[in-house]
Amino acid sequence: MDDDRPATLGALLKISRLRLAAAGVEDPALEARLLVEHHTGASWTDMIARPEQAVAGAAAEATLEAVARREAGIPVHRILGHRMFYGLKLSLSPQTLEPRPDTETLVELALPEARRIAAKRGRCRILDLGTGTGAIALALMSRVAEAEALGVDISEDALATARANADINHLGWRFSTLKSDVFAEVEGCFDLIVSNPPYIPTAVLETLSREVREHDPRIALDGGPDGLDFYRRIAEGAGRHLAPEGAIVVETGYDQTRPVRDIFAARGLHTARMARDLGGHDRALLVSAARPIRGMEKTLGKMPECR
Repeated sequence: MDDDRPATLGALLKISRLRLAAAGVEDPALEARLLVEHHTGASWTDMIARPEQAVAGAAAEATLEAVARREAGIPVHRILGHRMFYGLKLSLSPQTLEPRPDTETLVELALPEARRIAAKRGRCRILDLGTGTGAIALALMSRVAEAEALGVDISEDALATARANADINHLGWRFSTLKSDVFAEVEGCFDLIVSNPPYIPTAVLETLSREVREHDPRIALDGGPDGLDFYRRIAEGAGRHLAPEGAIVVETGYDQTRPVRDIFAARGLHTARMARDLGGHDRALLVSAARPIRGMEKTLGKMPECR
């Protein structure tokens, strides 16, 4: 091994951590551990109990190359190629948003509703708008055996990634995909419509962190001038696709709760529950219709029967 390559697990972990700290990475210890684990196959226990364990030259070189990519601003999970979400290992691709812990708040809010519907009807039909990696739909299906989902996205790359993630997590037989711009190509009715839509105002995009701005797909971030474009589209199309007694659950920006509630209320969809993320910010809301959704009256005759 070259003299400038760390020969032991402890030395490799230390130099990786120091380099990431110098680069301003928020949690250099954690990210160094993730990179060392991924490229050496060593566990966290190995690093603690056997820091003197020898590291093969190729593994050390691959780790340091990954550290260099992280120093250049590439997010650690993009380097690894996957991220854990709600207990599922999900692959990432260039056209998928990296699923984050905040979105688990949406899953927690939707889960009791999915279970209620499944218990009552024997199944729960989920529509995941802007599915990306498939994170939300797959998380719900992993906890509700009677749930089936349609993942919708405008990106073929994202749909391929979502299908692969469904197969990897043994959920592919209950998961299908459709290329569609929101509801444009969607047919039928669903018990639960879920979405983490683009909600960043266009003018704010350039202020986001380098990791987000340069590596998350812009199409998954840009919510229009006020960040609310996609909520309007979801509310407008819900009348054609939401089954009786169904619900819509969406993620929102921390300061968007009131305008998003108003958008849905204008269509006869009223907020039943809200949830906050681990930081204490409003992050998700669940809306449902106590009466026919405004606009649905004109389309009921054309809609398939929803049972």
